[in-house]
Amino acid sequence: MMGTGTTGHGPNGPWDARDGRDTTGRLLRAATGSGARLIAEAATLVQGWAVLADPIAGAVYSAPAAAAADGVHAAAAPHDHPYSVQLPAAGAVLVLAPAPATPAEHTGHVAATTAALLEVRGQRAAELRGEQMRLHTTLLRLLLAGHADAVVDALGGGAYTHVTVYRLTGEDTPAAHQVLWRAVRPTLTPHADACTLLGRLDGELVVAEVHRGSDDGRILRLVSRVCERHGLLAGMAGPLPLAEMSTAYCDAAAARHSATPAHRIVPADAIGAPRLAPLLPAAPYARWAAAVLRPLDPAQQHLLLVWLRTGSKPSAAEALGLSAGTVRARIREAARLLDADLEDATVRAHLLLALRAPAPADSDAAADSDSESAADAASGSGSGSGSGSGSDEAALRNAGEARLEALPGGILDTGAVRAWAGGLVDGLEPRLRIALTCWLRHHARTAPAATELHVHRTTLTTWLHQCADHLAQNLADATVRAEIHLALGITRCGRDAPADLPRRGGRTYRRA
Repeated sequence: MMGTGTTGHGPNGPWDARDGRDTTGRLLRAATGSGARLIAEAATLVQGWAVLADPIAGAVYSAPAAAAADGVHAAAAPHDHPYSVQLPAAGAVLVLAPAPATPAEHTGHVAATTAALLEVRGQRAAELRGEQMRLHTTLLRLLLAGHADAVVDALGGGAYTHVTVYRLTGEDTPAAHQVLWRAVRPTLTPHADACTLLGRLDGELVVAEVHRGSDDGRILRLVSRVCERHGLLAGMAGPLPLAEMSTAYCDAAAARHSATPAHRIVPADAIGAPRLAPLLPAAPYARWAAAVLRPLDPAQQHLLLVWLRTGSKPSAAEALGLSAGTVRARIREAARLLDADLEDATVRAHLLLALRAPAPADSDAAADSDSESAADAASGSGSGSGSGSGSDEAALRNAGEARLEALPGGILDTGAVRAWAGGLVDGLEPRLRIALTCWLRHHARTAPAATELHVHRTTLTTWLHQCADHLAQNLADATVRAEIHLALGITRCGRDAPADLPRRGGRTYRRA
């Protein structure tokens, strides 16, 4: 990993002021070109290797390229690399590894001069950064407004087709913006394979990677590191076509509501596809969903999906960029069109299943196998299910008879669904099961649930923590709550009513 250039003095000869002037001149000329040229010249001058290592981005510049890993490791653990020289430079660490014959004075002069020149380049970049950040924010707003063609033209006319969106929030967002900007080193170079736009919109840090359909994961890794370092929570959506930027933007916000300190970045597809949906017989499930959702247009369906993912109307309004009053009005209109009570927990869970159902055309090819599976399930579950499934499927051919209040008969009465439900909620103590059922029926509101259960709110909160630990599920995720609600209904043996809650006396277990 040694360079082939010379330093202007013999390998073991004295180092004098003239060598210092020559070295400074060479570094100055390299610095006028680029940071990469400066690092390469420094490596040549010390007859070794040089790396500018960033704690988030890794190796910013490396000469030669094979030295990048060694440079990052040396910056992180300098005591393991006593032969190298490390100096802070432009928010990163400059690491020089000289040849054994290079005089220490010469190495120190190269390191100090290079670090100073990197600081100058960094200050110059900081002067231009404000204008560049404003440009990025403007381009992000244009994408959200649907002007994808204009943005692609501004990016040099590259064949960009898709976008991946990240939305980050937290107290340290401004510092994270600066760190991520330096780590990503965004550029609007024409004809690049991908272009990353970073901007702060309404207090959030928004990252949009515009690419040609393939995402190499580099931005995801950088965003993950920034979130861990600065304590941010993030949602990710995509890749989606550029024309669907607004959808990706909303989906990323919905995903962020499921992020926790243990899982700081959550992809939208991780919460958008319930685990129950793939287990349902495809043909009757898809036909029911299509019939139920027929009164709604795609915009109304997307609003309902964001609402159900985020779990509340204010959160949905924030994700969609609408006022809370507008979201409430549109949900009321959707409830009228669906002729359903969207305040009912079971109806909401069924609606989430309907919104994530496969298209009927996608399931027609599997109709025969679904029919055979349904017949097998009916024969194993009793004559009642077998006699009702045919009439239910016939009723579904009439769109007006499909209702959100009830799923098609038999699709939850299969071995796979029962095994899923049992694996999710079996083993809960009766008091925990009753408390969890009541809490979910009240849409995760602790106060009204505690009132109906006649227990103190602190007691109910403790029980809910025990439920989360037993189920190993994130009860803050609205999709998880919907699935648990359905699983409790599938496995119910008794009423799971508050009146059946075991009592042990005392103030926190008082009867009504």
